[in-house]
Amino acid sequence: MADGESGAGSVLDTIVEHKRAHLKVTPPDPKMLHSLAASRGEPRNFAAALLAGPRPALIAECKRRSPVKGLIAEDYDVALIAREYERGGASAISVLADAHFDGAPAHVAQAWAAATLPLLFKDFIIDPIQVLEARAHGADCVLLIARILSAAEMVDLVDRAHELGMQVLLEVHDEAEVDVAVAAAPDMLGVNHRNLEDFTLDATIFQRVAARLPAGVPMVAESGFETRGQVTAAADAGARAVLVGTALMRAEDRVAKVRELIGAAA
Repeated sequence: MADGESGAGSVLDTIVEHKRAHLKVTPPDPKMLHSLAASRGEPRNFAAALLAGPRPALIAECKRRSPVKGLIAEDYDVALIAREYERGGASAISVLADAHFDGAPAHVAQAWAAATLPLLFKDFIIDPIQVLEARAHGADCVLLIARILSAAEMVDLVDRAHELGMQVLLEVHDEAEVDVAVAAAPDMLGVNHRNLEDFTLDATIFQRVAARLPAGVPMVAESGFETRGQVTAAADAGARAVLVGTALMRAEDRVAKVRELIGAAA
């Protein structure tokens, strides 16, 4: 078990083991991925987009299924959703690419073709081939999760992303993961309010962990946001951006919801 990996029997263990098995049985073709990656042009600067946005900036997420709410988008048109997020004023877009939650790398490519905002490839990344896969489908940034990676794996995956011109949002869930995450030199640090072992939510985590994070690295608060008040509270605690998925996906008017969350509602 890697350093920082969750205990046996957790939901996170199951997802990661499924990912390992999938990569072993049906590994992506590196030659094809390199060709696709070369066709995407230069990656967009994800961190710069957050820093240029409102405070806090919004990373709006495309996802069909939530680990808690279940199916949240029967008619899942990623291109349409990405355009709505951009029209509403989001600074960047996250696309869930994991099959466990009805995601796919192809969904990232759909968002890339539909919108001009920087894209985050959100998956359970454990192997360098997934970083290349992310770039091949148009992602500008990858999410890494400290809890499922050793210190050496974090450094290697950050380096691989940087070699491809991409950036890294490295996610922690508690204070114990901060030092090793910082040592990996990611471009941004995320704090997930959701415990990925059992998917319970604790809205106090960002405020506790943010105090341990270094100045100068953009901080992203993730999960559980529904209102403008919650978003501004995260900003007050040090978040430069928030990542919001379910509340946006369930909104009747996604453009209006984006504007509400960033404080631009009419």
